Order: sequence, then C-alpha cells, then structure tokens
Amino acid sequence: MATDVNLPQWGMNMESGLLVKWLVKEGDEVEVGQALVEVETSKINSELESPDSGVVAHILFSEGTTVDVGQTVAVIAEPGENPPRPSEQSSKPKDELPAANRSTAPVRAKTSSTNRQVTPVARRLAGSEGIDIGLVQGTGPNGRVTEQDVRNFIEQLKSTSPEITTQVVPKARKLASDHQIDLGDIEGTGPSGRITVVDVERHIAKSGPQIPLEDILESIPIVGMRKIISERMSLSSSETAPVTLTTEVDMTETIKVKESLVSKWRKEKLRPLDLYLTLKAVVDSLREHSIINATLNGNDIIVMKHVNLGVAVALPDGLIVPVLREAENMDLVDIARNIGDLTRKARDNKLSIDEVTGSTFTVTSLAAYDIDGFTPIINVPEIAILGVGRIIQKPWGIDGEVVLRHIMTLSLTFDHRAIDGVPAGDFLKTLKLRLENPSN
Repeated sequence: MATDVNLPQWGMNMESGLLVKWLVKEGDEVEVGQALVEVETSKINSELESPDSGVVAHILFSEGTTVDVGQTVAVIAEPGENPPRPSEQSSKPKDELPAANRSTAPVRAKTSSTNRQVTPVARRLAGSEGIDIGLVQGTGPNGRVTEQDVRNFIEQLKSTSPEITTQVVPKARKLASDHQIDLGDIEGTGPSGRITVVDVERHIAKSGPQIPLEDILESIPIVGMRKIISERMSLSSSETAPVTLTTEVDMTETIKVKESLVSKWRKEKLRPLDLYLTLKAVVDSLREHSIINATLNGNDIIVMKHVNLGVAVALPDGLIVPVLREAENMDLVDIARNIGDLTRKARDNKLSIDEVTGSTFTVTSLAAYDIDGFTPIINVPEIAILGVGRIIQKPWGIDGEVVLRHIMTLSLTFDHRAIDGVPAGDFLKTLKLRLENPSN
C-alpha cells in the first residue's frame, strides 16, 4: 500500500517549508529513514526522511516550492505498485488559487518567485499580462521559466477561463507594464474585480515615486532567512504589546570574576567571556522569577518547568536562536561549552530541529557592535527577551565618591498582555544585583 510523505511540523510556529533540493527522483528505491528532500524552515535547513521503504512513485512539487505543514510532497509505493497521482487540489501549493476562483480574482500567489530561475523576457511578459510567475511551470534547464512557458500558461488560461484576459483594462495593463508593476499586486475595483487605470495609478501613488535605474546601486530582494525574519518580526509586533525597560549594571565585580577564570579554564580549552557570566545570572534569576520564563498560548500564560534559554547568533544573512535546554542544570563551564558548540553549528548550518526550538526566554547581545541600549523584539510565543549592551567605563557614584566603573546596559522587552511592569522590573532588579555581586 502506498504511503504519503507529508511535511511535518518541526516546531510550534512552523507553518510551511521551502523545498530546497530533492535528494531522490521518481523510480528510486528508498529505505525507511532515508533523506528525501532538503527543506528550509523558519529556523533551519533540515531533511525530510522517508516514513517507509519502497519506491518513489510521485514527487508532487518541484524545488523552490513553498508548501504548507501537512501537505503531501511525495508518495512512496511498494515495489510493483502503481498508485494514482494525488489530485491537483490536494497537492496544490499553499498560495495557489483554486481553479474555480481564477475567473473572479487576479492571478496572484504569495509564494516567492525569487527562488526560481526566470528569464527577464518571461518575467516582463508575465508582469504585463498580470500573471504570477510563481504559477508558471518552467521547462528550461533546471526548471527555468522561459518566455514560451509564460505564453503556454496564458493560452491555457484562455482555454479554461476566457474571461481571464478581460480582467485588466488595456490602458491599465500598459501603464502597469511601463512602470514594471506586477498586476497580481493590484486589487481591481472595476466590475467583477476588473483592474482599471485608476487602480494602477493608486498603486503607483502608494508605492511612491519611481527611482531612476541609474540611481540604484543594488536591489536586494527579501528572501530566504531574511524574509522569514521579516515575517516573524511583523508577527511579533502585531501579536504582542511590547514594553521595554532598561537599567545600567555595574559589571566591575563580574569582570574580576571573569579574569580570575582565565587560568582555571585553560585546561577546559575555554576562554571566559562576559556573556557567559551574564547568561548564568539570567538563568538563576529566571528560576527566582518563573513568571518571566513563560510562553503565551491564547489566553493562557504557560509557566515552564525548565529554563530553555535561547541565545541569538548572528549569521551573514540573518539571525538564528540556538537553545540551551534545561540550562538551570548547567554550571558556568557547561554554559560556555554549549554556547560555543551551538554557535559553531549555527555558522556551519548544522543545527538540529531540537537545538532551535522550544526556547522559553531569549537573550540577544549587540555588545560587539558598541551598542548600549536597544529594543529587542520578543521571540513569540515567549513573553520576554533580554537585550545585552556593551560594557564601557563610566564615572559612577559609590559611597559618596565618583569613580570609574565598568557599566553595561540591559534592555528587557516584555509582552504587557502577559505581565505588568512590576514583575518585569523585579526580574531585572534581581539580575542587576546578581551581576553586581557575583560572589553572593
């Protein structure tokens, strides 16, 4: 009996995945657990494994396609079995409009076409005809979409829905083409959703003035990890009520502790960093203020038993948050060693799903960039995140005297829907005291 291969949900917030590279082809024999396709999610790149042994009967989506969690991407059959290909509706990419709606709505999809290879002529033709290039099947090398592919797609639309070509007023189509505007981005206000000249002009006005090509140094599309980060930040801003508290911490005594560890840690082949001591203090403070170590699920605040500490790591094309699981059971050396291992894996793109999911509180640092205070964005569904600034010498008042001390700024952003300023301030105060008196 044939087995459907569905895209699983790797992590609470995963909604879809990008099929990056198929590792098998139709007709290949596979074993249970064998990697079938590389998938890019909002967290990492991973491999979707075969749930059964058999023969790859059907591959339903090409590389570069974004599919929903739970969608069938392939079918594994028993040797000699010839299962029917799943219906087009059940295997349709998440953003493709059903055929029944094509005659009453502009052809569009949210699926990014920037991951596909498209000839310039094909892209211009698709834009002028109001066709979403993401819906066109490419027949060129490596699935490249050619001009003929677009023309074939237009002819197919004409034969199935003749009225599709009348959705755009000719003058509106020319105006959109002159301004290199994708008609799929414009909502028609004419009869039956027809796009008028006024609709195009309104879109041009909303988009602002056109920038002359000679004035553009580079146009960088928001794709891949950067696009996912953009979507996550929009989600955080729209679904939380963020408030940020800041405080200055005298790190002088903590720095002394760090310096005393240099010789002790040589045998561990580790170098003590200010961040390690800060993270240890964060973990201990979260155990004392457990309401901060929580996630928000609908109208419920879920206070977590363990401190799964997320630590943001900068990558060339974005940010990723590896997780120290059950960090309350780690000593300072454990934290240092685990952070080092996770950072190396992150930069080599070798993190596992478990290593980037399930965080209960996140710490992000801009100390290396000479930043003092900033407003970190909450990593939903967590309810708080801590921003760590640089350490700088400042005049500081102690016992009526002004002396130079090493000062660091902490910025705690919390979701005001879940907690108020008092518990957030209490946590920040406890953390400050721990860092200022590390021997206590």
